[in-house]
Amino acid sequence: MKDLLLKKVDSLPPLPKTVIELEEFKKSDNKEPAKLLEIVEKDPLIVSTLLKVSNSAMFGFRSSVETPSRAVNLLGVNFTISIALGSVIQNSLNTNLTSYGISSDDFMKISNMASTLVGLWVSKIDFNLKEELLLPAFLQETGKFIISDIINEEGKSEQFLAALKKSKCTADVETEFLNTSTAQITSSIFKHWKLSENLINSIEYVDNLKECPEKYLKSAQILHIIKILCNVVKPLSDENIELAITKAKEFNLGAAHLQKAIEKLQDRLLDE
Repeated sequence: MKDLLLKKVDSLPPLPKTVIELEEFKKSDNKEPAKLLEIVEKDPLIVSTLLKVSNSAMFGFRSSVETPSRAVNLLGVNFTISIALGSVIQNSLNTNLTSYGISSDDFMKISNMASTLVGLWVSKIDFNLKEELLLPAFLQETGKFIISDIINEEGKSEQFLAALKKSKCTADVETEFLNTSTAQITSSIFKHWKLSENLINSIEYVDNLKECPEKYLKSAQILHIIKILCNVVKPLSDENIELAITKAKEFNLGAAHLQKAIEKLQDRLLDE
């Protein structure tokens, strides 16, 4: 089964030119918003997603966002990059998430929740780390598109979804059915597309913290907690919030700041 998953990854088409340009921009020392806007405006999908995301209650902007330039100014460079890359990458995978019982729009909303929580929480712990983790948080569940595709082909969607709803850990169910998890598949996808090593290494060990190199452990722990909170089947459930706070205390990662970030996000979501 794992070989089949890897074949799926190897057969993925090359990423669009827009992603290459965004990656180059992300690596550059001079991150001028005007240059980012120039790249973004070339792709109607990115523009549409950016405006949709900017106008969600999750971000709490006081007035409607009607232009890409205003979206970039409000969201900031790194958040814009996350949304832009995420929308193009998810579109490139060209499959659905029926095995997880959600739509692509649901998935995008949950991905936004993940990045928003990083912004609200990790900024209180380490601002530079927050900037580094906005993109991994947004993209870390990308492998679910491939997993869902395989589960559908195997005719096991109903059993898989039933198991997810009963389980406290999505990765355990994935491993039971496929002998691998989302984090491993996501890192394989990004290796295939030759994306940045920091992005790959931050995600690869999220479901297996014991094996994580020390250099990436703090990032993986934060992403692990974000993954618990933004579980695609039960996002921000009381059970997952309690588990996430417990993990934040265990890892000494500002549990009180996390609690406040969750409450702030919940307040915003009530307005949707």
